[in-house]
Amino acid sequence: MERVSYKAGISEVRSGSGALVVGKPPWSSVPHSGKLERMIVHLGAGKGKFYEVEGIPRSIGCIGNNRFILRREPLGKERIFELVEEFRRLGGKELWLTNYDDLSLLMEVAEKAVEEGVENVYAVVLIDDVDRVTPVEGVKFVAELEYSGKALERLLSYPWLHGALIMVRPEKLDELTAMAGILPMEVYVDVLFPGSARRLNFNVIELRRIMNPTTEKYHDCLAGTIAVSADGYLLPCPLLRNYVVVDLKEKGLKEGLRKKRLRDFWRMTKDSVNGCSKCPFKYICHDCRALEYQATGEINGMEYCPVLL
Repeated sequence: MERVSYKAGISEVRSGSGALVVGKPPWSSVPHSGKLERMIVHLGAGKGKFYEVEGIPRSIGCIGNNRFILRREPLGKERIFELVEEFRRLGGKELWLTNYDDLSLLMEVAEKAVEEGVENVYAVVLIDDVDRVTPVEGVKFVAELEYSGKALERLLSYPWLHGALIMVRPEKLDELTAMAGILPMEVYVDVLFPGSARRLNFNVIELRRIMNPTTEKYHDCLAGTIAVSADGYLLPCPLLRNYVVVDLKEKGLKEGLRKKRLRDFWRMTKDSVNGCSKCPFKYICHDCRALEYQATGEINGMEYCPVLL
């Protein structure tokens, strides 16, 4: 069966394996309707390579394992179960579980989500933890790793994996995308950005190019997305930590979905971003507000704009 995928934003066809998505979350090319689509749940402070204090230079850092400062005690397991069940009742169909401290908690939440009837349950695990994972029917496990030839060979040892989130430095991007076809799974290529555009050494326009028919009305990445931090805050994105929508220790997801602050993020098109509104490429340019915010401290940051570079 042939499946449409995107290499550096350019439509292509891969046969015999899963989708290849480069530099953006896999839902960025999916049409949005203004309704709840997915929830990303952090299950701990995290033990990934990149630390909130030092910056998280990842193009798909939202579904990756990072390290964060928790502002208070994390949510308890029972409260997480309640939020998963509420997400399903509200019509959510895509649950991403990531940034765990305890693999057993991730497994329990994933199994609970399947029992509750969530249609698509993704669990992102570090490659070094894969051997401790017991495959669960209905759970789409995604292994996170850094790119190397040996790392790709290692992935072939786990044919039950649904996907791989592969971090790569820009100078190795072409090499990875050329080799990704050997993998019998979906591949999400997580490009590491430099701290400043002055050190960019790749074509940002090609990396960001998307084909999404709803970008005139909805943000290609944030629309339909909610994130739950480990310490219990509802956010528009796991990396936009200062934009709290509601406190989930006091309120539910339904209350959060009513908030104008969240809806404004879902409708944050390039027409509402200063500097983008008159750009002829605005509707085919993938937009990561989190990367810009980390680089500039401003939600309307333009550090990595491919036109202004």
